[in-house]
Amino acid sequence: MKPSLLLYIHGFNSSPLSHKANVMKQYCEEYRSDIKVVVPQLPSFPQQAAECLLALVEQYRDDYKIGLVGSSLGGYMSTWLNDQFGFKAVLVNPAVKPYELLVDYLGPQENPYTFQHYVLEPHHIDELKALDVVNLKQATDFWLLQQTEDEVLDYRQAVEKFQLAKQTVEQGGDHSFIDFERYPELIVEFLEL
Repeated sequence: MKPSLLLYIHGFNSSPLSHKANVMKQYCEEYRSDIKVVVPQLPSFPQQAAECLLALVEQYRDDYKIGLVGSSLGGYMSTWLNDQFGFKAVLVNPAVKPYELLVDYLGPQENPYTFQHYVLEPHHIDELKALDVVNLKQATDFWLLQQTEDEVLDYRQAVEKFQLAKQTVEQGGDHSFIDFERYPELIVEFLEL
């Protein structure tokens, strides 16, 4: 049997230093040291981020059973990776139509974690659209963790897109997903790692 690998995919203008990434790493270190946790710093541009994720999958998939946790834009990327490879995925307040949302962010950006400066341009929106998965191949591969008071994304988009998937929709909260610490054990179980 292959050993397990948890690939955590962070969101827009985030990093491996994000709170949820660290919660998953700490849980696995303490309780499931058999799970390899990989949290890449993704490039800021969608096509480059996709290529980075594909390279990681190619590096590990022959030797590991891979499960995904994706937050926000990372949830969108996780859905795309599931479409390519069939990996199970837990999506935390995922972006469903980031190509609509990020139009408002065109222009100069600074990642608050890495302090990297870059410019988001219209062709990056096209790169995002190219990664869209219109129809899920296997809805049971997904578990949606969603809080309704997400100030960044319309939570109803994710509830609708993943209507046939396992869903935990909590009233209140915010985009960071308040009290995420309640979920690592259940996430690992769902991913069958």
